[in-house]
Amino acid sequence: MKSVCLLGATGSVGRSTLDLIERHATRFRLDTVVAGRDDVTMAELCVRFMPRLAVMADPTAAARLRARLRAAGLTTAVEEGSAAIVAAAKQSCVDIVVAAIVGAAGLAPTLAAATAGKRILLANKEALVCAGALLMAAVEAGGARLLPIDSEHNAIFQCLPVDSSRPPRGVRQLWLTASGGPFRGWTADQLASVSIAQACAHPNWSMGPKISVDSASLMNKGLEVIEAHFLFGIERERIKVVVHPQSVVHSLVEYDDGSFLAQLGSADMRIPIANALAWPERIHSGAAALNLLSLARLDFAEPDLIVFPCLQLAYDALDAGASAPAILNAANEVAVAAFLNGELGFLGIAATVNETLNRIGLSSVTSLSDVLEVDRHARLVARSVVDAHVRS
Repeated sequence: MKSVCLLGATGSVGRSTLDLIERHATRFRLDTVVAGRDDVTMAELCVRFMPRLAVMADPTAAARLRARLRAAGLTTAVEEGSAAIVAAAKQSCVDIVVAAIVGAAGLAPTLAAATAGKRILLANKEALVCAGALLMAAVEAGGARLLPIDSEHNAIFQCLPVDSSRPPRGVRQLWLTASGGPFRGWTADQLASVSIAQACAHPNWSMGPKISVDSASLMNKGLEVIEAHFLFGIERERIKVVVHPQSVVHSLVEYDDGSFLAQLGSADMRIPIANALAWPERIHSGAAALNLLSLARLDFAEPDLIVFPCLQLAYDALDAGASAPAILNAANEVAVAAFLNGELGFLGIAATVNETLNRIGLSSVTSLSDVLEVDRHARLVARSVVDAHVRS
């Protein structure tokens, strides 16, 4: 029986992971759950799974959770704050850490899990985008196993040889597929007036608002390019993005002999999570089987980097190196939050990220404190860019 620490238990990845743990209760045990502020959902899942430990980022939410668990007669311990989250990720009693905290807040616990030699199921993009070299060095030094559970990188992982080297031998290119989001085929003029609801209405996947907006802007795919560079040790020139609106082919690996290996499946996050939880074995995910006979067609197209400049900004940040990817990520988080708050139009997201990158000089990133300082500074600059836009 494997013991699991679930970082980001109340999000979409968390819910899918909980479903799999419940389906395979003889293989996996939920030991620790971590969330931000949603004490109501945390209380419900504590009743359902009875974990040993629950950690809330917000102290007020932790107090509410303690009261709820006492009323329910549960013995689950409750801790609070960022230090408790980091400690939870490196507990000796935990075998698997699911890193699904959204944003830069997930960076420190993911690094801690790597240093402690855990099997890490990585959904947190920022860990690789902001600190890819640091994380991969920690994985190697700690003897950890890093398994991606976002659909695209997990698809590539499945198409590479088992225990593939970095970079993998015989690989010509990696192909990341993008649905194109809700605005595929739109013009820049059309994008100027889109609503928050339209940007969050992903055609194929059910995701949170931030990730949905990133998908609509193609920033999500840009971040995935940066992730793939660090995760698989492949240079940017050999990482391609192709728009595939059906979201059936989740990514492909092109080999030197001309072969393409692709991973296909229904649009259900339980598939990549199940793959990583039980790897190298296979377990039932609960996802609907893909009906090949119902697939009328599979389309592929080049992404439009002019209409969707966020993808180009991500390419440029990876080329620039040093602190550029961390600046890109922080500025994007601020800009997306401003869009969701009604302060920016959709096109203002890319404009804010671009201006923030232009304003901040690059610096080396050799420690977690370096990353956090870059993130802090970039958020302040991005916020000032947003404020100037609001005033204008």
